Amino acid sequence: MTQSSVQAQDTVHYTGTRQVNVDYHDGRLPMAVGVHNQQIFRANRQHPELAEGYGWTYNHQPMLAYWNNLFYVEYLSDKVGESVPPGQTLLLHSKDGKDWSQPKVVFPIYKIPDGTTKPGVEGVANHLDAVMHQRMGFYVTKSGRLFVLGFYGIVLHAHDDPNDGKGIGRVVREIYKDGSWGPIYFIHYNPGWTPENTAYPFYKQSKDKGFVKGCDELMADPLMMMQWEEESYRKDPLIPLQKNYKAFNFYHLPDGRVVGLWKYALTAISSDGGRSWPENAVRAPGFVNANAKIWGQRTSDGKYATVYNPSEFRWPLAISTSKDGLNYTNLLLVNGEITSMRYGGAYKSYGPQYTRGIVEGNGKVPDNNLWVTYSMNKEDIWVADIPVPVTDQVTTPANDVFNDMPDGKELKDWNYFSPLMAPVRITKMKSGVKALTLKDKDPFDYAKATRLIPSGSVLTAAFTLTPAQNDHGHLDIEFQNKVGAAAIRLSFDSLGMFYAKAGYRNKDIFHYEAGKTYHIKVSLNTTTRFYTVSINGEEKMRNLFFQPVHEISRIVFRTGGVRRFPNADTPTDPMDDLPDAEKIDSEATYYITSLKTSQKQ
Repeated sequence: MTQSSVQAQDTVHYTGTRQVNVDYHDGRLPMAVGVHNQQIFRANRQHPELAEGYGWTYNHQPMLAYWNNLFYVEYLSDKVGESVPPGQTLLLHSKDGKDWSQPKVVFPIYKIPDGTTKPGVEGVANHLDAVMHQRMGFYVTKSGRLFVLGFYGIVLHAHDDPNDGKGIGRVVREIYKDGSWGPIYFIHYNPGWTPENTAYPFYKQSKDKGFVKGCDELMADPLMMMQWEEESYRKDPLIPLQKNYKAFNFYHLPDGRVVGLWKYALTAISSDGGRSWPENAVRAPGFVNANAKIWGQRTSDGKYATVYNPSEFRWPLAISTSKDGLNYTNLLLVNGEITSMRYGGAYKSYGPQYTRGIVEGNGKVPDNNLWVTYSMNKEDIWVADIPVPVTDQVTTPANDVFNDMPDGKELKDWNYFSPLMAPVRITKMKSGVKALTLKDKDPFDYAKATRLIPSGSVLTAAFTLTPAQNDHGHLDIEFQNKVGAAAIRLSFDSLGMFYAKAGYRNKDIFHYEAGKTYHIKVSLNTTTRFYTVSINGEEKMRNLFFQPVHEISRIVFRTGGVRRFPNADTPTDPMDDLPDAEKIDSEATYYITSLKTSQKQ
């Protein structure tokens, strides 16, 4: 064994062979089974009442906690572009991770005193507001109190950094169990800032001794302080490793050692609880990751997972798992979608990015799944619920009759992508029957539900579907292999036609009616490449695959066409808004009451 391989055994490393293909938004990765991606905030400049009340379009860097039977997400926001004043931080919550409150400002706009300068930085503050930048969002004290934190930074010109250690300081406030918030305090100042020249009191001035004790407890924890490194003074004695590595994340190994992770998949191990670290971190061997964050944690089954963008781009969002917290062996898809970026702005990057989960000590979700939050395009905020144990294997055919399934469990075997204006939900039809319901009034996004099935070459799939309309909307039904290559695409279009893709052209099957239920059966053979489509018991079409595949292991329902923009050659940082960025379409609805499959290998 070489010296480099010996070193790899005692650091985080990836020994799998799977890598992403960035020509596709999903990287052509197999899917982790049962992942639910839910949009929780959608920016809207023209109709801020549908968003957060302000209409700001740069929204990024979300953090996640679970406390008092609620999920909490904090994210920072600027009007248009990254680190362009003013900035503020917002907070929202949810009981189930699917339906969320409207965001509310938890740390408001902060005025920088006129005449403020930064050592070594050109410019003087004049009618200038702060921007927010924080790598730590929440802290649950030993006594069970929840704190939310933020950092006020200073940006004097377009290329100035708010996280250069020369900002104002970090603020904290408590979230109470009744849902109200305590007052804002500064918990830590950067040099030059004191209670005398800042707008909020120092935490020591609080008359709540428990609050003060919790703040002291927080600052005595080196792993919490490592999360403060970027914004704090570069020689701050609170920070154990002063190397300006970015976006620290940590988890404990079974032997008590602590794994640290940073951007670019930098990693190091501390043997004393984070009080000291090797002089230099190393890039985790085998990992591919650029300047988007990487998230790692121990999962409820005693294994480990990292969630990140495994490319030089900010797509796809993937998960890798490990039995021991060091050797990561696989790479599976969490989210392979890129919503249209509706609003341009400084440093806005395409893709699902900047992932964060629940920091050790900040809560355990009842379902024992792995929950993460991320931003899409630095514009919208999402969460993903990833079932544990994490797997891409499905062993039994689909036999989903949603009305016969327990409430809340109907979609446990389904993956979905659910924007706020194109939701994927179980609802009841007028008849009272439960259905997998895909709605869509979003001209820039779509609802998508995917059922993974055992891989097979000879397959029959039968599903029952009711389109609520036939004069608008669109629904594709695709049969795909394990990496997302489609062999068959059937479509309900906006002109009342149900058709199949046949090479360059489409082949009409029949005219469909609004509100009518259709029992559709597709029988296929990947060897002959032929398939048949039957409607309500009558064979309507026999056709060839439009693309050859060796096996089928996914059935996809999607309320929009395939999207291939952006790609690896698309310039980042777009500055222009899309035309009609606030447009809302007439809502289309599709009800799927059952899906059953049978197949031969």
